[in-house]
Amino acid sequence: MAKIVQVTARAVVSYGVNPTARFLLRIGISPNAVTIAGTVGVLIGSYFGAMGHLVFATLFVTACALTDVLDGTMARMRGGSSKYGALLDSSMDRIADAAVFGAVVYYLHTEGNPYGGMVAALVSLAAGQVVSYVKARAQSLGLNADVGIAERLERLLIVGAGGLLSGFGLDWGLSAALWVLAALSMITVCQRLIHAFRTEPAPTPAERATVPIDPTAPLTAKDDPA
Repeated sequence: MAKIVQVTARAVVSYGVNPTARFLLRIGISPNAVTIAGTVGVLIGSYFGAMGHLVFATLFVTACALTDVLDGTMARMRGGSSKYGALLDSSMDRIADAAVFGAVVYYLHTEGNPYGGMVAALVSLAAGQVVSYVKARAQSLGLNADVGIAERLERLLIVGAGGLLSGFGLDWGLSAALWVLAALSMITVCQRLIHAFRTEPAPTPAERATVPIDPTAPLTAKDDPA
């Protein structure tokens, strides 16, 4: 069910993103420029969120965060993302995430930390970083960890929904969304680790032929990492 919701949401987003991506490429704007602009927008929106302007900040940050889909679409339309583009995109994502959750923590602190929302925000930020790390590390090892109930777009939408609820007067909305997000993020970490473990390819004959190291054997000068 969760996968169906994810696919449907992404299809709806793509419906508006594709024409925008084609237009921006036509007028000479690069995917990297969109990536940087989106991150700057998230930083600006996060400041307003920290100051308590939750409705405006949520709508503005959500719009800017959608550039994460837009720049990828533009790169594919140009024939694929460059290695530098992928590095820049991942780096900007981490900066944007830190700004959003930093703003949330500051806002909740000024409001007296209702319903322990600050703790949930910190757990969500940490778990979100691990979610991204597991996927990236798995890919570098030739493993597949591209699964999970709460990927980056879903995480931002959950925070945004909570921000709107609190912005419209339901003070528990943001904290409740953060606790839900914290749980879903930790579930996603487990899903990715389990999926990578289950789909790890069998070792090759050359790998099987490798002589195992006896853990009880004394270290030699060659083996000593110091």
